[in-house]
Amino acid sequence: MNIPTRRTAFRLAATGAGAAVAASSVVGPAKKKDVTTYVFVTGSNGVAASDPELTMRGHRTVGVNLPGHGPEEQFHIAYQAPQDLKKLATLPSPVAGVTLDDYVEATVDVVRRVARYGPVILVGGSLGGAAITKAADEVPDLIDRLVYDTAFCCTKLRSPADYVNSPEGKESLSAGLMHAIVGDPTKIGAIRINWRTADRRFLDAAKAAFLAEGTEGEFLAMLNTMLPDESLQVSSADARGRKEAWGRVPRVYIRHSKDRTIPLALQDRMIREADAATPGNKFKVFTVEASHAPTAKAYKQISDILHRLAK
Repeated sequence: MNIPTRRTAFRLAATGAGAAVAASSVVGPAKKKDVTTYVFVTGSNGVAASDPELTMRGHRTVGVNLPGHGPEEQFHIAYQAPQDLKKLATLPSPVAGVTLDDYVEATVDVVRRVARYGPVILVGGSLGGAAITKAADEVPDLIDRLVYDTAFCCTKLRSPADYVNSPEGKESLSAGLMHAIVGDPTKIGAIRINWRTADRRFLDAAKAAFLAEGTEGEFLAMLNTMLPDESLQVSSADARGRKEAWGRVPRVYIRHSKDRTIPLALQDRMIREADAATPGNKFKVFTVEASHAPTAKAYKQISDILHRLAK
């Protein structure tokens, strides 16, 4: 959160803004309004992140630190340049053994801590959708709204992996990422992807899957924020919510019309199936023209949508 400097305070006073604040204090202190907190759960290979734009609009935002997803846990000298791929292929993974339940526990802990200060909007992106569904099962009364930002919402099928393997999921371009897998997942306990490779075949495939309309610079910058390891267990875990818990929390789906990782047809299937499971509490649906990882310009649309959801 940005804290006004003394110079800023003087400038406000000089332009009259400070006087307005002073005048209001004479009349009486304004009634404090509850501030909405947006809690963000990242997708696969992501790090905890929030939304500065929402903060500047007066909200609070926080990213959930998922177990094993700290940069200090995953980054190693073997991952630097020049890379030691032989060493990288044998390093034990900090997410080995990490489960969806672990993700949910971390998410619920944040929700419990922030809920005492006002409304909570829980946002999941991509694989993060599995965690927010199960978190809503645990603490439905502490969450004012769930937001699935081109994220997995499992109802008819058991897990994100099941949806990826469905007819609608077959159109996903995520299979192209397999070119950059390092090591044996069964031995290191994770799927490890070398996002820092210069292999043009992989880079072209990843750009098509994640950020097709972005510039080369935007794409490479995105790759450099991603962690190499993701748990083997999370995507195949049972991520279905209970109708009496998750099913009664108001929810929003933000469709990404150009997504080639979770194709639009798959997003629509998950929306339909969730609505059929809880016909009295259907998704409120928005659509943005964005790939799986939106450009900065496209993400402004998402920030606008999230901002309007606050009470």
